[in-house]
Amino acid sequence: MQIAIPKERREHERRVAATPETVKKFVGLGAEVVIETGAGATSSFSDADYTEAGAKIAGDAAAALKDADVVLKVQRPLTEAEGGPDELSLMKKGATLVSVLAPIQNKDQVKAYADAGVEAHAMELVPRISRAQSMDVLSSQSNLAGYKAVIDAAATYGRAMPMMMTAAGTIAPAKAFIMGVGVAGLQAIATAKRLGSVVTATDVRAATKEQVESLGGKFIMVESDESGDGDGGYAKEMSDEYKKKQAELVVEHIKKQDIVITTALIPGREAPILITDEMLAVMKPGAVIVDLAVEAGGNVTQSKLGETVVTDRGVSIIGNHNVPSRLATDASSLYAKNLFNFLQPMINKETGALEMNWEDEIILGTGLTRDGKVVHPLLTEGGN
Repeated sequence: MQIAIPKERREHERRVAATPETVKKFVGLGAEVVIETGAGATSSFSDADYTEAGAKIAGDAAAALKDADVVLKVQRPLTEAEGGPDELSLMKKGATLVSVLAPIQNKDQVKAYADAGVEAHAMELVPRISRAQSMDVLSSQSNLAGYKAVIDAAATYGRAMPMMMTAAGTIAPAKAFIMGVGVAGLQAIATAKRLGSVVTATDVRAATKEQVESLGGKFIMVESDESGDGDGGYAKEMSDEYKKKQAELVVEHIKKQDIVITTALIPGREAPILITDEMLAVMKPGAVIVDLAVEAGGNVTQSKLGETVVTDRGVSIIGNHNVPSRLATDASSLYAKNLFNFLQPMINKETGALEMNWEDEIILGTGLTRDGKVVHPLLTEGGN
């Protein structure tokens, strides 16, 4: 079995889908690994590192992909319409593609995988079951995003984070408010707390209260009988009445906050608005917001992808591209391990061949195409 790792060519992407550590593990299972030259450079992994781990180096994407049985990527293949090269056209019929593929937003491209005879698996669709935790790319990358969001906020914030008692006087600690207590939010709470902030957090899921408090934060939430618990541990969209109560609660709380991190995402939908123009208008001058949902439309009305917007009141709203990629070495290491943990159980230990078990709920959950057809329920007729 030959596994190929091409260079990621999308803008703002610095990660790579395999590290020397995972290459060594794949080679130990009998696979041949081919890395496109320079694929790991932006993640601080050199061609020499990969060669030492047992990989072969290919001169370009075409050479890396032409004989590959398995193609590992971070982001979906680039198309000619997006500036090319058309990476799908470089893959052989029968190849297995494993990546974050955003299938709901790119249904035409999923059909193209099927038409090309490529078996595609979307890693963001790994089911949230205990057996698959080590394969959960959303969690591994969100964890780093939550950390980096606080670091980015601290770098922009014009004051110190912890309380400091000096001979010249006392500096009050920063107040940090985390909106959305998933994996990213929990790491943001922990990081802000470690930096000395007074931390509060909110979420529509009442079950997250204990998690917030275990990290030293204070939980604030709308009193309601409505549950925010959605499928697979995700939050669901709330009623208009709930949103109104939440806005009233937040507008009073946010007046006193120095740093706000928003992390709310709803799978397959545009991100909900959490901070409105009205809220921005009452925030303290010099306050900083990091919108981690900006790539999905944003949780803040005035956030802009790839920009730091400063409001008339002097509030900075940070909307960075691809936050996990800003920690490319660690993000690549975790992502590569997710991919290895996904594939390893499906590799025949005697022959070294990949044998996908389509009766396994993990394979059923991630599999988009098979035998020239689109097969995932979210994409076939009747899916939602």
